[in-house]
Amino acid sequence: MIDTLPEPLEALLAEIRACRLCAETLPHGEPRPFVAASATARLLIIGQAPGSRVHASGIGWDDDSGDRLRGWLGIDKAVFYDTAKVAQMPSGFCYPGKGDGGDLPPRPECAPRWHGALLRELPQVRLTLLVGQYAQKRYLPRGFAPNLTEAVRRWREAPEGLFPLPHPAWRSRLWMAKHPWFEAEVLPDLRRRVAAVLAAAPLRPAVEQAAVHQKV
Repeated sequence: MIDTLPEPLEALLAEIRACRLCAETLPHGEPRPFVAASATARLLIIGQAPGSRVHASGIGWDDDSGDRLRGWLGIDKAVFYDTAKVAQMPSGFCYPGKGDGGDLPPRPECAPRWHGALLRELPQVRLTLLVGQYAQKRYLPRGFAPNLTEAVRRWREAPEGLFPLPHPAWRSRLWMAKHPWFEAEVLPDLRRRVAAVLAAAPLRPAVEQAAVHQKV
């Protein structure tokens, strides 16, 4: 019998989940990298890092923040956790532990090591949500905005396919109360864009597109 090699994305996800790059720096013992993706995903969520509940369950956004985020997006859990439609790629793949003011920042090793390779295997993504300051600092143009609030306020000016959002932690309720334009203006546009990309027809692979053009 001839052994078959795994698909590139399948092999990459297995490699990420086996990563021990920052194991010695984590305060809680064994690393448990989290990532969820498929080559057909249309929507990509780049957040911060898994929290303690996600570390325990292995399910992304498995907490109150996830409930709030799904409400912002206007989708239910069935769609949110369907990797054929929605991919999840944290800024840091492992739970970094607790600090004085909450969870510690995402480990800095993850994104440079894994993000580029993973993004190359997600050709169908049409909308990427930059949830929180770490994703925004990495993917928005340098100097785009001086802080998270201004980045979200300027969502219409973000590069095509990128959508900055605050982190949907419990503190976001206080933030939203101070910035009513988020609920009045940003969320309706966000839901419209999410619905549109999830309903869109798949993009043709580059090889297939080339073949079609040659026939014309």
